[in-house]
Amino acid sequence: MTKRLYLSLIAVLFMLIAVLTPVAVMAGKGGGDKEQKAVETPTAQPVAEKLVRFTAVWPPESLDPCCGQDTASSILYANVYDSLVFPTAEGTVEPSLAESWNVTPDGLSYTFNIRKGVKFHNGDELNAEDVVFSMERILTMGEGYAYLFEPVVDTIVQDDDYTVTITMKKPFGPFLKALVNLYILNKDEVLAHIESEGSFGELGDYGKSWLLTHDAGSGPYMVREMKLAEHCIADRFDGYWQPFDANNPDSFTLVGTNEPVTVRTLMGNRELEITDQWQSSENYKAMDDIEGVDIAYFPSGSILAIQLHNRKPPTDDVHVRRALAYAMDYGSVIQALYPGSTQPVGPVSVVFHDHKKDLHQYKTNIDMAKEELSKSKYYGKLDKYPVDVCWPAEWVAADKIGLLFQASAAKIGVTVNIAKRPWAKMIADISNQDTTPHANILTVSPHYGDAGSNLSRYHSSSSSTWEQTEWLQDPEIDAMISDALATVDAAAREAKYYALQEKLDEMAPSIWLVDVTQRHAYQAAYLDWAPASTGMVIPVQGYKRYMRHIKVYPDRVPE
Repeated sequence: MTKRLYLSLIAVLFMLIAVLTPVAVMAGKGGGDKEQKAVETPTAQPVAEKLVRFTAVWPPESLDPCCGQDTASSILYANVYDSLVFPTAEGTVEPSLAESWNVTPDGLSYTFNIRKGVKFHNGDELNAEDVVFSMERILTMGEGYAYLFEPVVDTIVQDDDYTVTITMKKPFGPFLKALVNLYILNKDEVLAHIESEGSFGELGDYGKSWLLTHDAGSGPYMVREMKLAEHCIADRFDGYWQPFDANNPDSFTLVGTNEPVTVRTLMGNRELEITDQWQSSENYKAMDDIEGVDIAYFPSGSILAIQLHNRKPPTDDVHVRRALAYAMDYGSVIQALYPGSTQPVGPVSVVFHDHKKDLHQYKTNIDMAKEELSKSKYYGKLDKYPVDVCWPAEWVAADKIGLLFQASAAKIGVTVNIAKRPWAKMIADISNQDTTPHANILTVSPHYGDAGSNLSRYHSSSSSTWEQTEWLQDPEIDAMISDALATVDAAAREAKYYALQEKLDEMAPSIWLVDVTQRHAYQAAYLDWAPASTGMVIPVQGYKRYMRHIKVYPDRVPE
């Protein structure tokens, strides 16, 4: 319910952006890319400074870590705020604001010892009261990453100035990993900026309006300027409790556009250090030809899938879904759009240790596709049941996936109609079971370092959001997910994840296309970016562009 409300708000925001944001149409084909509208970028700054400027496919929605969940917002949260624990490349967590913690054997109580001497950006000291406030606020608001905590957290209490205890409604095995998404706000600063008109009684708007464009964090970077629907600029926070490397960025700028000509031009002018991951292969090739620019490839933990509507004819029939999965041309998708990636083995990325490696895999096999189709209740009358496939119109590269799906389905006699839509329209359509298309091409990223993050999207509570347009609504799957997530013992939880992966593979609710290897063009000549240079990748949304894992060397900029 909370994710549904949250994503409805996204739709409204993007509709407003479409009307209110000044844009410029960029001319030129640029490697075969279509013309798109581009968000204006902030004034270029010389590379003589230690700057990191990067693009994201959509602008950040808010600086309020209780509201956003998209990639751009998550990047800002990871850099502007601190959480109790910090995710690692190995899928575990390490101490951050919490120096240590204790967990009862039944997994129902967590006690955290808060680090002393941590300063917020305004100079206030962070303590247990801020931690309690932050958890209670996200639970009350029910937006953003609240869906990770609402079902499991009962109470949070302050034991003393630097100790808090969280009591659970029920065990949640990956709870520590999920806590990387609880970002701690300065209670006093938020309360000082409350507007009386709001949805939270005497708390008014709970500071949401102010936090749209201001931060109340303690993270390594503090926001200088936030322009909604355009960009965010943040500077290094010299009062940060952890040391910086001398070559960490002095500031970073997130620009909300993936318009190909704009991105390529900025890279060529050394006015952009890292691109988004949604450029076409043609544009990556063009940027790779720029002196000093390389293409970074690294695993993301994200799964690109064609999500099939399990409640709408003909994709409500498991045999039709399996037939489409066998018919799909996986190799061409990877070759055309994701070189270096692999086809998924089921719904969980290979980056997670609890991925079932020996799971059955749907490979291209037209004979098997036709055999499955012959078992369908729609066999012989599929001409009456065309399949609509949709993807965000802003994602130009996905056009190729839609056309490949259309061509693959045609080989087994299934008609596919292309119905790509602007993101705001797509979000509005998939919020309702009746208006959700048969097939939706979407990438879902993990929110914490555990297979449960890939699997939990199949729970009924995620229906009506872009993370689950399958409308699976299956009580057995719901029970299996809930049981696995409630298992505290890691080995026992892994066994339950395996059983869940087998069950989902049998049901074929989605066509799992790509276990995504992210691609970014970046200024390799003067940028040391951990995922590209060392292969250290944190498979949690937002942390692949964590600025303390980047070093800038302005003296290496090519002439």
